[in-house]
Amino acid sequence: MTFTSPLKNDSIKIMLLGSGELGKEVAIEAQRLGIEVVAVDKYAHAPAHLVANRAHVIDMQDREALIALIRKEQPTYILPEVEALSIEALFDAEAEGFHVIPNAEAVNKTMNRKNIRIFAAETLGLATSDYAFVTSEEELEKEARRIGFPCVIKPVMSSSGHGQSIARNIGEIPRSWEIAKEARGDASELIVEGFIDFDYEITLLTVRTEEETVFCEPIGHIQKDGDYILSWQPMPMHSAALEKAREIARMVTDGLGGRGIFGVEFFVKGDEVYFSELSPRPHDTGMVTLITQSQSEFALHVRAVLGLPLDFTFYGAGASGAYKALSESQDPKIEVPEHAFQANSFVRIFGKPESHPGRRMAVSLVLDNDVEEAKKRALEIVNQMSDS
Repeated sequence: MTFTSPLKNDSIKIMLLGSGELGKEVAIEAQRLGIEVVAVDKYAHAPAHLVANRAHVIDMQDREALIALIRKEQPTYILPEVEALSIEALFDAEAEGFHVIPNAEAVNKTMNRKNIRIFAAETLGLATSDYAFVTSEEELEKEARRIGFPCVIKPVMSSSGHGQSIARNIGEIPRSWEIAKEARGDASELIVEGFIDFDYEITLLTVRTEEETVFCEPIGHIQKDGDYILSWQPMPMHSAALEKAREIARMVTDGLGGRGIFGVEFFVKGDEVYFSELSPRPHDTGMVTLITQSQSEFALHVRAVLGLPLDFTFYGAGASGAYKALSESQDPKIEVPEHAFQANSFVRIFGKPESHPGRRMAVSLVLDNDVEEAKKRALEIVNQMSDS
């Protein structure tokens, strides 16, 4: 077999729609292969802006502004990295011959919780929690009573857990409604879900090209208010549950088509596996792969986009801890303990231009022979970090 690298074409250009910490790592991996990177976001000096060849600041939800920028830059590949963008502009771009990753319809389905839930539960027939979609507080109260408490309430479009809450009784519905309406993204419609009494939840990174699909080791994680605070790899699982998760992930990603990495989330109860959500891009919990794999989720994403082989080596147990800012600052400074820089640990500071309490600013990363020890050390580093 003879492999011809697409990198012989020196005109490859990637456009990132969203330039946060995940986009920054994608940009770095692309540039390691000599690829031109254009980073786009709604605010200046976003993390990926700091390492891209060019940076643009636009309202990505503005259809005309986004398609105009795409036409101006003429990217080889368009990589949506956030939910808050104009899906219509992506369909326009695809109709004009631009290559959207994984494809515009997959983005349409996955960046909106309503679309992906209907696709998974009704089109593919996958097991999910009970759910309903609502547009008013009255509808929310009605459906919450029907589904039962506790229930999970989220905007159909938001990122990193923004706007998500758990209502444990009818009296908490007004609070959940207000939390959802304050979310970034589109909070005009909410999804209310029955709470699954799961043993644990995982992210199964699934990497797909037209030629192959590969899976990373399952990632366990702890979330607070819908945003992860600790993730680890591998998550110990019964072989039957892992096989079911892989089967479902393959089914969903095959149904969506295209190429790239997908972060497929599951709830697991014994050997039963319930589909939760899917992101058609690198996943925040997957930052642990920066230390556990020879090719991180970001490197695998770029390889998949280019149609390159997806081989990689899993080094062993590791964990990532999310550091969230404690203070408000227009020029944030982060202090890191010296022991974070031992042989098998390090930190990644994102370079965000502003901080506010609760904003994720960095991660600690630890590799260890034992996953529990890795988790402990990752949290110890984060708990000794500070900002000003």
